[in-house]
Amino acid sequence: MQIFHIRYRNTQGTLMRILNAVSRRGLDLPSVQAQAAERDHSVSLVLEVNPKQMGQLYREWYSIVDVTDVGSSAALKEQGDGGPTWTGPHPPTAESANGQSARAALA
Repeated sequence: MQIFHIRYRNTQGTLMRILNAVSRRGLDLPSVQAQAAERDHSVSLVLEVNPKQMGQLYREWYSIVDVTDVGSSAALKEQGDGGPTWTGPHPPTAESANGQSARAALA
């Protein structure tokens, strides 16, 4: 597994072009984290890639006008050991903290 760190200027569609380069190759995206970083923005992607795919992704990401830097590093064996888990059950969005539904509260 590789972690890719990409810095880019936040213009319309830049993040989608970065992600489309991955999805076009049919790669699994187990983790994506985007955030503001100083004047630019950054996104970190965890991908399982071979050296050929890695070269293709670097080339395509650098061809995007608003991408300023691309780097990668080896991922830990288990990504998310200390991070949040997103697989657990989530409460319904219409339910408030006291257990009352939003519609019942308005009635």
